[in-house]
Amino acid sequence: MSETVLAFDIETIPDIDLGSRLYGLEGLADAEQFEALLQKRRQDASGSEFMPIHLHRVIVIGMVLKTPEGLRCFSLGTGVPTERERIERFFAGLERWIPRLVSWNGTQFDLPVLNYRSLRYGISAARYWETGERHSDFRFNNYLARFHWRHTDLMDVLGGYQAGRNSVRLAEAAQLVGLPGKLGFAGDQVLEQYLKGQLERIDRYCETDALTTYLLFLRLEKMRGRLDSDAFRAASDEVLVWLESQKDPYWHDFLTHWDLGCWHVEDSS
Repeated sequence: MSETVLAFDIETIPDIDLGSRLYGLEGLADAEQFEALLQKRRQDASGSEFMPIHLHRVIVIGMVLKTPEGLRCFSLGTGVPTERERIERFFAGLERWIPRLVSWNGTQFDLPVLNYRSLRYGISAARYWETGERHSDFRFNNYLARFHWRHTDLMDVLGGYQAGRNSVRLAEAAQLVGLPGKLGFAGDQVLEQYLKGQLERIDRYCETDALTTYLLFLRLEKMRGRLDSDAFRAASDEVLVWLESQKDPYWHDFLTHWDLGCWHVEDSS
């Protein structure tokens, strides 16, 4: 694969600073503010605890960066002290590499959250917002247009651009092709893990989702005829080599639960 690809995923918690101002929750301890905000959301949204886009705070951005030089999987999380710096570094990566950006439901969630948090901090991201005024090659292929490929939202593409109607969880799509899916905990448990101080565990979880997204992207590229069987196997083997080089038992679990027979099957009935 000759192009540069950046597959990513974010993990968030409720923004209790904004939530407190909106709902008058000042004076409560953090855990109490989180619970009060969740309770308010349940009342407003018929039992759902899922926060509206502008009430998410980014605690980690997991990424897989594939360049002609190799592959890296990493995160902007516990090692980056502030939310602002995490987001600035993410967009700086777009400026530096100008990659194909790959997500799972990034059109409806990850990118809108990053947009609002960038609005919060006044973060500049010129390449991300470019639509051809300064760089003509972005006119018909940019990060913002839904039907362009520079940002490839796998769930949206695979669902026939009817993501709301054809919504599929990343973990379930992963298991369809032999990938592990979720390891350790699910997305709705991130806040619980955060309150327990399990920040590095959240980092690994987010990185796992980014790696799963990258692998599903390889599968899509094979479907589209952009990777032949040999190129697909070589790209998959590169991930295997990376996993085998890792010392963290989390990645050993990913490798153990990856059904390579299902992953590489050419014709199933």
